[in-house]
Amino acid sequence: MLVPMRAILEAADKYRYGQAAFNMNSVGQIEAAVRIHELLRSGAILQGAEASNAFMGGELDFMHGTAPAKREGARNIGDAVKKYGADSPVPIALHLDHGKSLETIKACIDGGYTSVMIDGSSLPYEENVELTREAVKLAHPYGVTVEGELGVLAGVEDHVFSATSTYTNPLQAVDFFKKTKCDALAISYGTCHGANKGKDTRIRREIAIATKECMMHEGIDGFLVSHGSSTVPQEYVQQINAMGGQLENAYGIDVAQLVDVAKAGINKINVDTDIRLACTRNIMELFRDHPQLKESSSIGQLYRDMTAKPKNFDPRNYVGSIMDAIMHGCGDDEHIRLIDRCMQDGVIESIAPLLVQFGSYRKSHLIEAVTCEQMAERYRKAGI
Repeated sequence: MLVPMRAILEAADKYRYGQAAFNMNSVGQIEAAVRIHELLRSGAILQGAEASNAFMGGELDFMHGTAPAKREGARNIGDAVKKYGADSPVPIALHLDHGKSLETIKACIDGGYTSVMIDGSSLPYEENVELTREAVKLAHPYGVTVEGELGVLAGVEDHVFSATSTYTNPLQAVDFFKKTKCDALAISYGTCHGANKGKDTRIRREIAIATKECMMHEGIDGFLVSHGSSTVPQEYVQQINAMGGQLENAYGIDVAQLVDVAKAGINKINVDTDIRLACTRNIMELFRDHPQLKESSSIGQLYRDMTAKPKNFDPRNYVGSIMDAIMHGCGDDEHIRLIDRCMQDGVIESIAPLLVQFGSYRKSHLIEAVTCEQMAERYRKAGI
């Protein structure tokens, strides 16, 4: 069933395990993600970033997507999650990742998202507070969870960019929760967006611990989020490069560190890059093992677009020739179905180990089956 993200994070916080959140960029990926969460009996947080909404609305230049495309994409993602998740036995939340405006928040709520993030981290503190508070006022009457961000992560992912990081101040995080009434807060504590996090990156768990301790001391019922937490499995990188890719300095966060911080106050762990790498590796292997597909009338252009950019591993940059299947689901074309299978398998392979390692598997029964309507009533009674 579809639930507000808050319900999933409440269980993760109470039972001290990490809940991974995965970015989705096709209907097939959503289908696969729901299936593996069901098999492992884990609650699911599926995410669509603002750029993902533009992409799923048909914008190939998704980094500069138009408002109409973002609205259509939000509906397409929402419809796919409803199709595969509305009757699922595990609780599923659909979350907007890195929303930049209230207009985007509204479009996602209209499209069926049960949780939204408003990212004002690049703004002066008081402006970030005001923007986040307005997002809360907009979302909570619908029972929709709100995530904010405080501190700036280095790295590049979608439209999120910063050359340097600014760590979150735990005392300011407490003030932020109090003033905004948001449900969850993404903190900056040493993770980094994108695949180039640097070798042997060490995250500062003490920031997460201090923030959670301050929240508990002040009686704040909120949750902490780790962005930029892809693990970037090195076998994916090596396999891609062995087939002609040109990925350099591609390193992620060590899984052991993420498992550790999940027990120290981090409730939600965002992962995106791992999925992109696995999907691209699988598609490259498909063409390697079946070279006749390079001349296919339906996916030959995809191969040419992929190999034209050997440094880019994001499928969104080379699947433009099969956008109808990406946006609405795979049809009867046998070759397009092979690509869809590669992407689905990539999702399953990259997600399954993290559900086990972070500890959310076999815990779906611990999550309260609450609807957005019921959550809206709780917010109303609490005055938030």
